[in-house]
Amino acid sequence: MPANSTRILIVAPAWVGDAVISQPMLGVLKARGAAVAIDVLAPGWVAPLYRRMAEVDAVIESPFAHGELALSRRRAIAASLKTRGYAQSIVLPNSLKSALIPWMAGIPRRTGFLGEQRYGLVNDRRKLDRIRLPRLVDRFAALALAPGEPLLPSLLASLPQPRLMIDPANQAIVQAKLGLRRDRPIVALCPGAEYGPAKRWPAAHFAETARAMQARGSQVWIFGSNNDAAVGAEIVEQAPGAINLCGRTGLADAIDLLALATLVLTNDSGLMHIAAATGRRVVALFGSTTPAFTPPLSPRATTISLHLECSPCFQRVCPLGHTNCLVQLKPARVEDTIAALPPAT
Repeated sequence: MPANSTRILIVAPAWVGDAVISQPMLGVLKARGAAVAIDVLAPGWVAPLYRRMAEVDAVIESPFAHGELALSRRRAIAASLKTRGYAQSIVLPNSLKSALIPWMAGIPRRTGFLGEQRYGLVNDRRKLDRIRLPRLVDRFAALALAPGEPLLPSLLASLPQPRLMIDPANQAIVQAKLGLRRDRPIVALCPGAEYGPAKRWPAAHFAETARAMQARGSQVWIFGSNNDAAVGAEIVEQAPGAINLCGRTGLADAIDLLALATLVLTNDSGLMHIAAATGRRVVALFGSTTPAFTPPLSPRATTISLHLECSPCFQRVCPLGHTNCLVQLKPARVEDTIAALPPAT
C-alpha cells in the first residue's frame, strides 16, 4: 500500500443482495481523491462477492453464524486487525454485534448509522433520513461521505453501478463439470428468496414461463441454494428439459454461470442483484417488497410489480395468507414483458 494511502475497513452486510448493493459505496470511497485501500470483513457466505469487486483490496472472513455473539473470537479477530493501520471503519449493518470488532481493534473513526444503542462503539454516528434516502444503495453511499458533508443529489444520481468481475477460467471449468452447453440461448430462473416465501413467485408460474421460453428455442437453467433444490425440482417436473442447478454451484460459480445467460428471470433476491451486476438482461418480480428500496441496479433490468394495496408489506410470510401480490402476477404478463424487451446484444 502506498505511504500516502488511507486504509478503511468495511463491515459487510450478511445478505447477498445487500453486499452487492454496497459496491457503489466502495466506488465512491475510491473516487474521493487520496488513495484509499479497502478491506472488507465479511461473512463467509458473502465473501466470494467481495473477491469479485475491483474496489476491494483484501477480504477477511468473519466466522460467525447469524446472531452469534462469540466475544472471544471477535476479540481474536480484532487483535489481528490492529496491525493493519485502519484509519476508519464503516459498519454497514445496524446491529450492535457488527460494531464490536472495529471498536475492539481500536480503529479511531468508526462510521455507521444509529442503531441498537451503539453509542461509543460507533463514534461517527449518522442519523438516517429515510425520506431523503429511500434506496439502500443511497444509504450506504451516504456513509462514504465525511462528517457533515452535504449529500448532493448529483452524487446519488451518478453512483457507479455494481459490476462483478467474471473468471473465464472458472466459468469454463464449472460449465464442463456440470455438463452445460451453450449451443442455444440461456434463460436463467432464480425462483428462491432466502428472506421468505412472501418474495417467491409460484413454482408453477416459473414452470409455465420456462415452457414458453423452451418453445422459443431457449434452454432453461435454474439457480439457487440447497434450500431451493426442491422448488427447482418442481419446476423441472413441470418443464422437462430445464436444468436444476440449485445447490450444485458455489456463489462464485453462480456469478460466472449467470454471466452466460441471455435473460435472467428472478424474484427479488440476492441472485437478482448478482445477475444485474454481471450485466445480464434481468426481469425481476416484486411482491412483498418494492423496487423503490432495493431495485436491481442496472439499466438492463426491468421490474414487474402489481402494486396491490397490501404491498409492500416487507414480511417474510404473507400476513393475509394469500400472497396475491405474486400469485396474481400471471405468467402471461411476464412473458409479454420479456417479448417486448429489445433484442439481446
